Amino acid sequence: MADYSIQENKELNIWEALIPVFALVIMLAYNVLFVFGDNALSGSNQFILLLGAAVAAIVGFRNKVSYKTMIDEVGENLKSTTGAIIILLFVGALAGSWLISGIIPAMIYYGLQILHPSVFLPATVVIAAVISLATGSSWTTSATVGIALIGIGKVMGMNLGMVAGAVLSGAYFGDKMSPLSDTTNLAPAMAGGELFSHIRYMAYTTVPSILVTIVAFIFLNFTQDTSNAVDTSEMLTAIDASFNISGWLFIVPIVVIVLIVRKTKPIIALLIGTLLGAIFAVIFQPQIILNIVATAMVSADSDLVKSEVLASLGLNFKTAYQGTMIAMTEGTSVETANTKLNDLFSAGGMSGMLGTIWLIICAMVFGGVMDAIGALDRISRTLLSMAKSVFGLFASTVASCLALNVTASDQYLAIVVPGKMFAKAYEDRGLAPENLSRTLEDAGTVTSVLIPWNTCGAYQSGVLNVSVADYFFYAIFNWLSPIMTLIFAAFSIKIKQLVKA
Repeated sequence: MADYSIQENKELNIWEALIPVFALVIMLAYNVLFVFGDNALSGSNQFILLLGAAVAAIVGFRNKVSYKTMIDEVGENLKSTTGAIIILLFVGALAGSWLISGIIPAMIYYGLQILHPSVFLPATVVIAAVISLATGSSWTTSATVGIALIGIGKVMGMNLGMVAGAVLSGAYFGDKMSPLSDTTNLAPAMAGGELFSHIRYMAYTTVPSILVTIVAFIFLNFTQDTSNAVDTSEMLTAIDASFNISGWLFIVPIVVIVLIVRKTKPIIALLIGTLLGAIFAVIFQPQIILNIVATAMVSADSDLVKSEVLASLGLNFKTAYQGTMIAMTEGTSVETANTKLNDLFSAGGMSGMLGTIWLIICAMVFGGVMDAIGALDRISRTLLSMAKSVFGLFASTVASCLALNVTASDQYLAIVVPGKMFAKAYEDRGLAPENLSRTLEDAGTVTSVLIPWNTCGAYQSGVLNVSVADYFFYAIFNWLSPIMTLIFAAFSIKIKQLVKA
């Protein structure tokens, strides 16, 4: 990630650089507020991002930027998201195999018995934080315990925007503070600092932010009326009747967490978790696999009767392969005696992630053209030139990170570009690199999830099945972090100076 290039175009002025941004914001606002509403992510927003890229390309052509330069930069941007796209596909497959194996139902089953509605939201923050701190990955946290916590919250009658906000607040706290996190390693690398010094210095703003977040969720929990929640005993009975629930099922998520902790690449860990889920499905839930196969056969031939097909099927290699493959790729749902559980126990598989992947690709096209025409560099340099004081320098860094998350649609670029642009300015002011690296994380890493078309916003909303608009306000840690870093800068709290050798 440290090898990201920054395109420079001295002919571009700030107003030209901002034209595509203004055009994108206006088009997205009209598309969402006046036409499609929550359905905008089904495809229309993706096309708006391409239109924004077209506006940026027109600006580029007027400033003598070649078509090849733009396409090459779009290609580099798309290349940088290869890992994210593969992870998304494996997350879809993992969700399918973990559903039919009973892993996610088991998490919900035991979670309903352990987590009380009166402490659910703050407990969700803590659980997500611990898992993310151990794995160094907010994405893995959301794809595993995050999905289960959303399901438990739905059963309890909780506001799902609040639940998603609690999951993300905890997940990004752990991601930000873990030495295993890629962004936690990237930020000090860009600022010229050292990893563990960066983590220690970052704790000054991060710990108060997470404590405020937990207190806020304690109060938010009081606002939730769970009297309309489904009776827990009925829910537990329905889950028990549909799945063979066992504590042995937790072996799979534990293996995935251990692999991540041991620095196994996320793609490899998710692949292993997916395959183990499929194996456990064959062992623990053969009836579900046979039901999936029977449903597929009836769908292919309407003359067949499902009950007769199901009676004739037996579990063998072919049916086990077919059933698990359908769940991992096409998605499936498991019906229970409780109708309110049916929406909960469904997974879209790999195909369910294609909408999110589509959004990321279109966002990378816009970001790539913006980078190629020099707009990102121009916006960052303008913000840097406005820094007339120490606080102004911090504020310009925060604004640059936010602008890059909106325009480049990628949290890594929101760290790399400001990191490269501002490092010399911090050094000239006699400020230690920890100041810059902390600000990059406070403003770049955690706010990425608040932008619907950013890779992180698209991923998290797709995995948790809660829109960014619904969880935006409740992702308290994520929007509080840049405010906290500005408060520290304004009052000169823990502003580390360079130590001269």
